[in-house]
Amino acid sequence: MADKGVTIRELAEAAGVSIGTVSRALKGQPGLSEQTRAQVLSVAQQLGYDTAKLRTGKPRRMLFLYSRSIGSLANNPFYSYVLHGAETACRDPGVPLSIMSVLGGEDIAGQIRRHEADALLVAGYIDPEAMEAVRQCELPLVLVDHFYPGVRCVNDDNLRGGWLATQHLLEGQSQRIAAIFGPLVHYSVSLRAKGFRRALFEAGRLFDPDYEVILDPSLEYREAGRDAMRRLLELPSPPDAVFAYNDSTAMTAIEYCLEQGLRVPEDIRFVGYDDIEAAARFKPPLTTVKMDKEALGYVAAKALIEGDVAPNDASLPVELVVRDSSRAVAAQAEAAVLPAAPRRRRAA
Repeated sequence: MADKGVTIRELAEAAGVSIGTVSRALKGQPGLSEQTRAQVLSVAQQLGYDTAKLRTGKPRRMLFLYSRSIGSLANNPFYSYVLHGAETACRDPGVPLSIMSVLGGEDIAGQIRRHEADALLVAGYIDPEAMEAVRQCELPLVLVDHFYPGVRCVNDDNLRGGWLATQHLLEGQSQRIAAIFGPLVHYSVSLRAKGFRRALFEAGRLFDPDYEVILDPSLEYREAGRDAMRRLLELPSPPDAVFAYNDSTAMTAIEYCLEQGLRVPEDIRFVGYDDIEAAARFKPPLTTVKMDKEALGYVAAKALIEGDVAPNDASLPVELVVRDSSRAVAAQAEAAVLPAAPRRRRAA
């Protein structure tokens, strides 16, 4: 019985040739002898290889794939915009777009086959095991907000974004700048952390690892943000400014500070990242690094539609949006006469 799930790698092994040779043979490309081409086609027919996998032109169906570890798209203010951008790119050319969530250890290849997609847009971090399962499907693939060698990737300029946020706090004369990050294994988070450290280095500030905290993965997301801010405020010299790797974490940290009797920005200043809608409505309005979230999804889906999936890491621009949470005037005016609020609180 023909195995419709046979991969190009298995086909290459059965035919005794390279994967590239199999690809050229099935696509009718030059550079092969007729004997080799005939051999590959014969083996493909025997194994029941689905030649639609290597079809050229506009995809028949695109699959938007993400990890369930980020929660539902409905509750994720970042990836929901990425999805909307991808849907916009697919609308005019009439490419159906479906959605699937995955976790490591599942039969990811089987799930993808059941969707009958012939192009994959993967949003956000997925673990290496899941990434290999996706690649073994041998479909045109573009990653968004992630990086993997040999794959087309679309990201915002995370390095510059982290630098802009930290530079802004430095320009406001903050002396003890801290940062809260998610898992550094995530490509975007690691680059934002690198931008944070670079800005401190360029300003001649020594990097103090105590002022950089990572969210505790064992805690619920909101509680992890509160825990991170608590750890910072318990330092012998608490920070007077914080860069949070995303807006949700920044707003949670601000809420915790306000509960502890601190004033924002007078006692402690904040910058977030992403510019989700809630950032502008927050009290105080949150300074943040803005990128075009819909553009990430649009550019990735457009690349799949146009067949532009050669390995590359496209980087979209970012900008700093300054709001009240990082305003420096009040903090500078009162710094000389007011002791640090966190120290007053612990002594009480």
